[in-house]
Amino acid sequence: MFKSNCTIGIVGGGAMGAGIAQVAAIAGHTVFVYDVCEATLQKAVAGWQNSLNKLAEKNKLSKQHAIEILNRLLIKNNLADLSESQLIIEAVVEDIQVKQTLFTQLEKVVAPDCVLASNTSSLSIASIASACNNPQRVLGIHFFNPAILMPLVEIIPGIATDENCWQACRTLINSWGKTTVITKDTPGFIVNRIARSYYGESIRIYEEGIADFATIDWALKTFGGFKMGPFELMDFIGNDVNYKVTETVWQQFFYEPRFKPSLTQKRLYEAHFFGRKSGRGYYNYQDNAAMPLPNKNETLGKEICNRVLCMLINEAIDAYYLKLATKEDLEIAMEKGVNYPKGLLMWADEIGLPHVLHTLQSLYNDYGEDRYRPSILLKRMVAANQNFYEKSFWHKK
Repeated sequence: MFKSNCTIGIVGGGAMGAGIAQVAAIAGHTVFVYDVCEATLQKAVAGWQNSLNKLAEKNKLSKQHAIEILNRLLIKNNLADLSESQLIIEAVVEDIQVKQTLFTQLEKVVAPDCVLASNTSSLSIASIASACNNPQRVLGIHFFNPAILMPLVEIIPGIATDENCWQACRTLINSWGKTTVITKDTPGFIVNRIARSYYGESIRIYEEGIADFATIDWALKTFGGFKMGPFELMDFIGNDVNYKVTETVWQQFFYEPRFKPSLTQKRLYEAHFFGRKSGRGYYNYQDNAAMPLPNKNETLGKEICNRVLCMLINEAIDAYYLKLATKEDLEIAMEKGVNYPKGLLMWADEIGLPHVLHTLQSLYNDYGEDRYRPSILLKRMVAANQNFYEKSFWHKK
């Protein structure tokens, strides 16, 4: 479907759009990049120059190769200038009406066989595609930030997407050196759905006064092996982005209690305490600001880690039960999309499904909230003495 040297169009020159453009250009494509804001485009160009110069300085590519890549990144000032693209990926604001309007405009200027893709992290592909006369060529291609470094890309066929279309896109993105997974068109897809518990349950623990941000971060890194604690990670991602994804997933799941946003994060969002990029989030990143020290109580740390981990595992099990993706893709997505130390289904086997079920049932009994209800698949597997992989860790005990 795609030629090896096909032209790629990118709509949106911000961090995500610019990153995706650079990935495609490094893979050998001519890339047209359009944005309504000239300052954003100039910032993108400066970013490409800086990134490629650093790669050349580290001898990861020659200076000549860096120049060739930069020359393949072409700024466009009109949407119609993307007409020669065989694939267009939009990376604009997470607003369904904005995206629908854009796709309607794109369909008027591109060829009938041009594939239109959204880099949305949580919005409905079916809804975006509904604005098009030919929804068969519309799908989601969700990169993770920073796109140049993060290996995972979620491929999301909409209800109307032609199979040949999404299969060809998966092949193309794989050829760019990325790892792709296929996921159903459900709110948050794989990563942003399952990872809600990492943030939400950690905030809940803080709101209950059990531990502060630094202690919760320390617990998850020390006893869970996570590279970043939840509050560090939210500040890194940006609380504007993280809160809106949480709110969108919760609303699109018909206000499912497991995804309920927190007032703590909403207040940070309202105050524009977005994290590192604004200088203030859960932590203060201003000059001379002292970072708080954690309470390194081992018993407390293990309790925090167990509670958050069991919530994550329960969500992964439920996603598998509802056939969101294959078992392999679910595991790959969490390892490569958010750098979890291992797949959550494998982790469930290691700590024991009965232990996960007991933890959730205890929380459910204490709180009386559907937030903590165990997945039906988890209950069935424990009752049947089953596990996810051939090697059983908890059966040996």
